Amino acid sequence: MLRLVLALLLTLSAPGLAAAQGAMTAVKAKDLVRASLVAEREALVPGGTVMLGLHMAMKPGWHVYWRNPGDSGLPPEMAWRLPEGFAVGAVQWPVPERIPVQTLMNFGYEGAVTLLVPLTVPENAKENTKAGGPVRLAGTLSYLVCEEICIPGSAELSLDLPVSSSAEPASGQAALFARARAALPEAAPGPHRTTRAGDRLVLHLDRPGLAGVSGAAFFPYAEGALDNAAPQDLAVDEAGLRLTLTPGDAKAAPEALAGVLAFTEDGTRRAYALGPEPAPAPTASAPAAPEAPPAPASEETLTLWSAAGLALLGGLLLNLMPCVFPVLSIKVLSLVRQAGESATRVRLHGLAYTAGVLASFLGLAGLLIALKAGGAGIGWGFQLQSPVVVALLAYGLFAMGLSLSGVVHLGGGIAGLGDGLTRRAGYQGSFFTGVLATLVATPCTAPFMGAAVGFALTQSPLTALTVFASLGLGLALPFLMLTLFPQALRLLPRPGAWMDVLKGALAFPVYATVAWLVWVLAQQVGPDGLLAGLTGLVLVALAAWAWERARHAGRLGTGLSRAAALVALAASLGLVAILDGDRATARTALAQGEEAFTQARLDALRAEGRTVFVDMTAAWCITCQVNERTVIARAGVQAAFRAGQVVYLKGDWTNQNPEITRLLERYGRSGVPLYLVYRGTSEAQVLPQILTEGIVLAAIGQKDVAAAQ
Repeated sequence: MLRLVLALLLTLSAPGLAAAQGAMTAVKAKDLVRASLVAEREALVPGGTVMLGLHMAMKPGWHVYWRNPGDSGLPPEMAWRLPEGFAVGAVQWPVPERIPVQTLMNFGYEGAVTLLVPLTVPENAKENTKAGGPVRLAGTLSYLVCEEICIPGSAELSLDLPVSSSAEPASGQAALFARARAALPEAAPGPHRTTRAGDRLVLHLDRPGLAGVSGAAFFPYAEGALDNAAPQDLAVDEAGLRLTLTPGDAKAAPEALAGVLAFTEDGTRRAYALGPEPAPAPTASAPAAPEAPPAPASEETLTLWSAAGLALLGGLLLNLMPCVFPVLSIKVLSLVRQAGESATRVRLHGLAYTAGVLASFLGLAGLLIALKAGGAGIGWGFQLQSPVVVALLAYGLFAMGLSLSGVVHLGGGIAGLGDGLTRRAGYQGSFFTGVLATLVATPCTAPFMGAAVGFALTQSPLTALTVFASLGLGLALPFLMLTLFPQALRLLPRPGAWMDVLKGALAFPVYATVAWLVWVLAQQVGPDGLLAGLTGLVLVALAAWAWERARHAGRLGTGLSRAAALVALAASLGLVAILDGDRATARTALAQGEEAFTQARLDALRAEGRTVFVDMTAAWCITCQVNERTVIARAGVQAAFRAGQVVYLKGDWTNQNPEITRLLERYGRSGVPLYLVYRGTSEAQVLPQILTEGIVLAAIGQKDVAAAQ
């Protein structure tokens, strides 16, 4: 039996490991991108401005990203190290290309690109040099370079320029800067506007006389503003150009659409900037390196073994989370029935359960690593961003609840669900209970998990899978220890009629979990999709009823009942298959005083010197929902927000959102919750994943206000 358990473990975990190792190749980013920092002038003139260029040349077939990377990816970012008084302005982005990646559409650059950055030189620049020497301009350029896989990279760039009363154009750089300026979008030559046409948006550019127009594309500044992969339908008439677009949010206001319109006219590529650009983030120009986010136990301070230790603790605490408890309580109930078995058999049940947990964690982790290496903007719990997975999990748990309630008795062949856990819980039942425990644990985030998982996803596949295996071992450990010491089972009550009563009672926490999953589904799909999901639950109940009737019918009745059950199950799966076609954008309800998170809004608030509380949440994240209802929504915290004029930004990660994913990754996290407090232009304070009122009030500096309530 031990050989069977090990074979199952290797079978389930091998595909994830192979995918992860295949995706994370030995290719280094520096071999794919040659980056350099160049200047348009030979010297720096005090009180003047000089244009700098971040030049990136990519290996053929590879690309980097625009300011809005599209459905996945990460734009290049320069962390400057400048002498005191020097300051850089906003990056001037060339017009990107549309880069399809399977069903996604990204925006970026192939071949080579130069990002222009204006540098303001202080009047006293001469005084800051040593003995009339040059000024060093430096920084770290971070980027993501992608082909079929994506590899994060960075480059240390620097440039020494003298200070002079006048400056000639830099030798050999004129052509490069001329090409860079030619690649920038121009101001629109005529009026432009956006109108709504049913569930689509129409972009109008009033410019009579257009002829030979083709290849039109619109690149929005805001992520999520459009369904990037949807067709963009071009029409040209006497008034000008019309481009019909599909919004990413059905409620998006047409007047909020801003970006770059590009098209080809008589063989010439043209591009126009339409609408206001988002406010740039505040840029520091201190001599020291940019302040790193003070995330506790960040990837810079963690080692493999410390991360594995944190993951083990996080896995242990997952057992106390409401999403895992119903499954574990059912398994413990089955152990009561097994108390009379030999110690060897009880231990094998524990090992089979542990194998199921570890195989599931390694399989999910391997898939997550592979998808992230391919440029997907996902993190821990990513499978619950799919309405198909949410619906299937709800159907499986609903079947378990019906079995516990006695509606249907499921045999050992699908042990691990419902009655198979308690009456016929063989080794397969224990194994698949571990699989189920892992699936229902992913919506929960325990303390210590965030830093460990964030560290894991920045390391090699072997290191990452080691950390995830520690997380799984922590989840399995309490049950495993109980089975390794069977004498502990003698402390449990003797089997009896009370077990049937308890079994029926345990169905109701399972039904509550199903209700929560249906609520999550309602955040992910439209009304038609929700109706399909609910109808699927009815069909699951019909299948359970018909299957149970087959146990008490004659030969003909048994065949008909089982056929009806299978047809009902097939119909429910058919309904699940259409859910992805009715996807809706995140619809977290915003209470009074809350604003939807966007990076542009956060940057603007920081530039104004405001205090901002950022809440990264998801409908399927139970830890997030508990924190919001028991801490953030409390009267004392809300009063402190108002008194301190704290802006509350809520980011909804129920569905994939690349902007939120990037902020999570910046602070070493791979999933929600994440709570940040920004006070002016200073770097964020990262709060714990389990909040208290005192923690929040101390972070926003409003303890006294709460005490007065």
